[in-house]
Order: sequence, then C-alpha cells, then structure tokens
Amino acid sequence: MTSDELQDLIATVRRVNSDLTHVEVKSAKTDLPKRLWETVSAFSNTGGGGVIILGLSEEAGFAVVGVRNASKLQADLGSLCSEMDPPVRAHIQVHNLDGKHVLTAGIPEIPAQQKPCFYPSSGLTNGAYIRIADGDRRLTSYEVQMMLSGRGQPREDEEPVAGTAVSDLQPTLLKAFVSRLRKRPGKRFGRLSDEAILRTLKVLVDCDGSSVCSLGGLLAMGRYPQQFFPALSLTFIAYPQTEVGQPGPNRQRFLDNERVEGAIPDILPPAIDFLRRNMRRRSVVNGLYRTEVDEYPSEAVREAIINSLVHRDLSMGARGTPVQVQLFPDRLVIHNPGGLYGPVTVDALGREGISASRNSTLLRILEDVTLRGERQAVCENRGSGVGAMVAALRGVGLPDPQFDDRISGFRVTFQNSLKRRRPRDRRDDILNLLREHGQMSRAELSGALGISQILTRKWLQVLRSEGVVGTTDEKSRSKNLRYLVLHS
Repeated sequence: MTSDELQDLIATVRRVNSDLTHVEVKSAKTDLPKRLWETVSAFSNTGGGGVIILGLSEEAGFAVVGVRNASKLQADLGSLCSEMDPPVRAHIQVHNLDGKHVLTAGIPEIPAQQKPCFYPSSGLTNGAYIRIADGDRRLTSYEVQMMLSGRGQPREDEEPVAGTAVSDLQPTLLKAFVSRLRKRPGKRFGRLSDEAILRTLKVLVDCDGSSVCSLGGLLAMGRYPQQFFPALSLTFIAYPQTEVGQPGPNRQRFLDNERVEGAIPDILPPAIDFLRRNMRRRSVVNGLYRTEVDEYPSEAVREAIINSLVHRDLSMGARGTPVQVQLFPDRLVIHNPGGLYGPVTVDALGREGISASRNSTLLRILEDVTLRGERQAVCENRGSGVGAMVAALRGVGLPDPQFDDRISGFRVTFQNSLKRRRPRDRRDDILNLLREHGQMSRAELSGALGISQILTRKWLQVLRSEGVVGTTDEKSRSKNLRYLVLHS
C-alpha cells in the first residue's frame, strides 16, 4: 500500500466516522488488541479481504496517534497471522505519517477450499468470523458447515433414504428416463437392466443390503418426496406492498400463498402457473406492433426456480427450509438455502467455462428426466442457465437479474420495469424526527417512519457519511445506539 492509498483510506474513514467493510482501525499504541484475531479471521473469510490500520484513534476522530514500537507490533502481527488456521499471509507495512509510525496489514481472502479461517485457540466453532458492514460477526455453526462442505464434493444427494424402494419412483418418469439413456450414443446403457442403470446413476443405492432410493433420485423422480422430507418443497407468497409485513389497502398481509410439493419436475408447472396467476401483463413495442407479455418471462423464471431447487443445500442443517419465491409489486425474489458452491462467484455467474455443482448426482439424474409433455430435460447441467435467464429478461426490456450470495443462502431478484421509481429519500424525515426528539434509537426511528430497520439503518449510514448525524457513543455497536443531529 502506498502512502497516497493510505491517506485516501484514512480520509474515507474520517468522512464516514466509522470503520468500513474492508477497513478496520485500531490505536494499538503499545500492543496488539487482544481480539484482533477476530478481524484477521473475518477479512480472510470475506470476499476481497481487508486492511487493518494500527496507529489511529477512533475516539479522537481517527487522528494519527502512532505506535510506539513499530518493529515489535509488526512481528507480533505477523506471528498472529501465522497462528491462524490456515495461516494468513498478510502484507504488513510500516508508514510514517505526521512524524509517527502507522502499521497497515493487507489481509487477503483465502481460497474457498480452505475456508473458514479460524483462531485455533478458540476452536472452529467460536474462532471463525466474517465481516458484515463495519464489524466482525462470528460465523454460525451452519455457515461453518457450508464453508467446510466447499472443501470437497458434497454427497448428500447420494444419501440412502431408508424405507424406500423403486416403487416410490414415478413409473412414467422412470420409463422415460431409462429409455432416454438407452438411446444415447454408445453401448454403455444399452446392455444394462433397468435396475443396473438406476444403480449406475445412483438413483438407487445400497442400504443394509437392499436397494433404496437416494435422496437425489427421490427428488428427481419420486412420487412424493415430502413424505420423507416435508420441507424440501417450494413456497410462494405474493405481497401487496414492496416490503414484507406492510399491509395492503385492505390490511391483508399477502395476496396469495401456496406450497408446491412433489418431485422437481412436478414443481415447475404449478410454480409457473402461480406466478402467472399473480403477475400483471405488460406491453412490449416491437416496430409498429404492441405485444402483451407476462410481467416476467417464463423462461427466466423457470431457470431461476430450477437453479434454486437443484443447487440448494441438502445437508441436515438445511432440510427444514424450503425454497422460497416472493412476488412483490416491484420485484420477484427467489432464494434457497446454501450459497454458491466451489469456485463460482457472483461476478463469474453466467461466464463461459465457470460452473460447479453442489448436488452433482442430482443434476446428472435430471439431465435425462423430462418434463411432462416435453422432450426437454429438466436440466442441461452445462452452466448455461444464468445466460438464458439474462437473455430472456433483456429480450423483454427488463434489467439483468441481481444476485446476492450469502454463506447460508443465495438469492436472485428480478426487477420490474413497471416500477422504476427510486426509493423515497428519508433523510429529511429522519433529521426532522431527531430535531424534534433530540435523540432516538434506530428502532424508534423505524417505528416513527413506518419502514424496516434495515432501510432505516441505510439512511442513517448515509447521514453519518455526510457528517450530519452522529451517535451518543461512537464506540458502541449496540442496536440501542442513539442518534442525534450534529449541526443544524
């Protein structure tokens, strides 16, 4: 890091009056902060890593206070990074600012196959952190499990489902599946019996000396998988307003609500029907002609729903969570448990040659499972789904989908071009409330404004970055922190 880059970072934290998502500031005049390992772990587990700056005082408005023994702190910080599991190779530098020594440590994000990075003395459960906004948050046990699963190929889709048999699979899907495989080029499946084919592709697996359905086989072709896994389904909710919990004109919390069950091929048709029942129609002008089309193109919706069903986490910790589809007046949101798997990142989604399958056996089965009345297989398993989704949206003039990858879940959002109004600016409303009451917490402001605390926090962060609003205790991160106007 150059001196100019450091000066720019310091100017930013001073302007925002807070640490940043990728910058943590500590005074550390004589010794390293006792729990600095939390930040080292958090940056290592967070996309893009981060920078630790030692020698600035947050209490003094991020003024340069310097460190007394730069060489000792440099050695101590290097030793701390080496103690992490896996070891962190930080880029540590000593800078001279205003005649005082300031240390910077660039903490790189570690590869996905090595996550989570944790502090061994605290153990994997309590010693692994991630960066959220301007603070370090301990990973939940489920998030740790998700990161560990990324180190190898998950096999939950090959898990035997006790008490099942081939009779728990749909005969029509099964017959078409076997027939399609036998028509493939070569003689690999032509000479095998039906059962041998099912065992080869792990639709059937061994369990205590007998053949039972695998979890993947049951989800791909089962008569009723929810008999064994009640939550492995799809839920739909159509909301009257743009935020969850906001009642509609008649005080209704939602306009429609439905759970769709069955094997994955059985879920797709009613899913599309539900959306068409609740979606509006929109006009698309093509030359001299105006055409009425669905609010969201069915091809894009289909790809998003298939992706959510086949890439969802199937581990024990996520089997109580269904895939969820939420239809708002301004957007369609589809989210599933389990974030992106393997080398795939949000930036790489849809890029040629970049794909990875959490549930590789399930996907392989679905390559030869066809939808009713169609020749098309449920999945191509070629990494082309996101590209098809983008093309379908662009074809009707809608924005590209937005992807949000969290360790514990993944979300795709389609924006509705019929409502492109910007969110209402709440800065003046917040300032008026604070001038009237003097001090208020985020929860009090949220209640007075009638908006979510997440949206309230967003506007408070804007006001703080503008230097208009501050807090009564800059060191506290409590949810009950109170805000006030710094100047008129």
